[in-house]
Amino acid sequence: MKIVSVAIGGAFGAVARYLINISPLNGALGKFPLPTFVINVAGCFLIGLCLILLTDKWDVSENLRMAVVVGFLGAFTTFSTFEAEIYGLMREQQLVAALAYLALSVLLGFIGVVGGISVGRRL
Repeated sequence: MKIVSVAIGGAFGAVARYLINISPLNGALGKFPLPTFVINVAGCFLIGLCLILLTDKWDVSENLRMAVVVGFLGAFTTFSTFEAEIYGLMREQQLVAALAYLALSVLLGFIGVVGGISVGRRL
């Protein structure tokens, strides 16, 4: 049932992401990727809100929590999970690990994109 919950939530998250990407936000600030920016920031806010509401404040089933946090937000943006993991490391007073994860993820993620483009162009 958990897999089904994640799949249903993921379907809604993917559609929500697509709708924001094709909304009037696209191109509103020229070349700045406003839809992705909005998705990432909104996803970060939503994962923080859901982690509190769906675990501490409201008594909801694990399947609903999985559908919303893993499914919907996972498909909507993985950036929210990334930010929540950094927060978790900082909460555990693992500042060096949190900063390393932040810096390395951004740097190596960018290198990965450039590397993938380079390999793809050679194929």
